[in-house]
Amino acid sequence: MRARLAIAYSGVMVELREIELKNKPEAMLTASSKATVPVLVLEDGQVIDESFDIMRWALQQNDPDNWLTSLNGDDIKQLIACNDGEFKQALDRYKYADRYPEFPESHYRQQGEIFLATLEQRLNQTDYLAGAKFGIADAAILPFIRQFAAVDSDWFNQAAYPKTRLWLQQFVGSSLFTSIMTKYPVWQPNHARLIFNQ
Repeated sequence: MRARLAIAYSGVMVELREIELKNKPEAMLTASSKATVPVLVLEDGQVIDESFDIMRWALQQNDPDNWLTSLNGDDIKQLIACNDGEFKQALDRYKYADRYPEFPESHYRQQGEIFLATLEQRLNQTDYLAGAKFGIADAAILPFIRQFAAVDSDWFNQAAYPKTRLWLQQFVGSSLFTSIMTKYPVWQPNHARLIFNQ
């Protein structure tokens, strides 16, 4: 989702191939041995298969509101790294707690809450993670917060993170988010191309 957010925001044109993870096409496996989405194959054959790297690539093509400038300092880099590291690990275990029976679901949620508390503190200071405008940190982190909130929406809706809730609600109601939520048919070899950001 965050790769699509950056692509949509930048306006860069890409050929979109919607794939079924249970039936990964050979072209995807050939492009990236990781066999995970997203995968971006550039015209020169270079492969980018990390979502945040795809975000940076898209913004290097076009960055209308200067999202990349917030990465000049260590603060935002560390926040995104925490999201992609400790929080993502807690999120995966919270979402699929039955696969990690060593601890109850609530344990993994509490681990995730450490990051939520950090976000809440920041959002008490400013409307967005890096200031008054939506930026790369918001786009990089919000999709994961959306997943976390969806595990137990009743809990999330009454939890002690009102600023984080509002931040998420505004994101889900935004035109940028809506623009990337279009459902596409699963890509098949030799099928017509879908051009994203037409």
